[in-house]
Amino acid sequence: MVGISSLRANSNATIEATITAISDVRDVTTSRGASKVADATLKDETGTITLTLWGDDTKKYSVGQKIKITDGWVKDYRGKLQVSMGRSGTITVQG
Repeated sequence: MVGISSLRANSNATIEATITAISDVRDVTTSRGASKVADATLKDETGTITLTLWGDDTKKYSVGQKIKITDGWVKDYRGKLQVSMGRSGTITVQG
């Protein structure tokens, strides 16, 4: 398990963190069609990162929940690191 501060762009990561904020859900159109997206802020003892939530995931989580992201995809978006589920990632709510 790695801390948020040690994550690097263009790699997979498994992290545990607490959701400290979730943005309003927005409607977007992607190359795959219309979808919903929201940004959750995750924090652990080493730092913070934005988790991008898509589709039904935008309604599944709430501020204060501790989650584990397994095999999430880390990317650089406008100079800041973000994590999303990519092709194989999963989110599990902890305790």
